[in-house]
Amino acid sequence: MKTLHTVKISTTQVLVDDKAIATSATGMAMLTEVYRSLIGDYPKYFKMDALCKLGFVASELLLQAAGERHSDSDDRAVVLFNRSSSLCNDRRYQSTIDDTENFFPSPAIFVYTLANIVTGEIAIRNKYYGETSFYVLEDRNQEVIDRVTSQALASPGTTSAIAGWLEVASNDEFEAEIHLIEK
Repeated sequence: MKTLHTVKISTTQVLVDDKAIATSATGMAMLTEVYRSLIGDYPKYFKMDALCKLGFVASELLLQAAGERHSDSDDRAVVLFNRSSSLCNDRRYQSTIDDTENFFPSPAIFVYTLANIVTGEIAIRNKYYGETSFYVLEDRNQEVIDRVTSQALASPGTTSAIAGWLEVASNDEFEAEIHLIEK
């Protein structure tokens, strides 16, 4: 496996191939600032939960670093990992159904109670028809991440992957480290 580009995002900084992107905000406001200044052409961003926003912005920056959008293809996999699945949004959804006197379940929030929605959003945006997988690990384990990513790349017809770690504890506590990898 050969890593072509890397994006790292924390609640206070964005790095593309170890170069910082200037931002004036932190947390989700920082992601939205980066979205507006460097991406800005996917209005569905504003309906996404925190995990999807993080993965979407990270993948967009990754593909910009590559210099071309790899689209309408079945040769790119999207393989992501974290430890908490969609727990941040699960809690948000739970708050809409806790009070039986004020019961207002939201289908828009419920959609994002599945961690694999982020891989789907990336695939839909880029018209990828290859493997999309989201794995929940007990802890971040680079050996497991590399092994699973390598297995995805071993699939016939798969030549590259967007792969890595996306973790969202809250709107103000998150991290991403994703890579564009080829065989």
